Amino acid sequence: MYLSSEKKQEIFASHGVQKASADTGSAESQIALFTYRINHLTEHLKAHKHDYSTRQGLLKLVGKRRHMLDYLQRKDISRYRAIIAELGIRK
Repeated sequence: MYLSSEKKQEIFASHGVQKASADTGSAESQIALFTYRINHLTEHLKAHKHDYSTRQGLLKLVGKRRHMLDYLQRKDISRYRAIIAELGIRK
């Protein structure tokens, strides 16, 4: 599997609000996990152009991440700007 539990814990620890490995529910940690998965699927689709089910899953992930970013932008603009800058996401 491309995403082991150790890698998930590393992502959650580096992008969580409280910088704790148990912080899996914060918007920042979920956005970071979505971004990691999106990058992985994008690389997969560069090699397998006709994998339409993966493409559909990728578009759903992008939509989920966009929804979480919109939520964070409404609730706390400073946290939104920080996660955008940290992950290099553009609107």
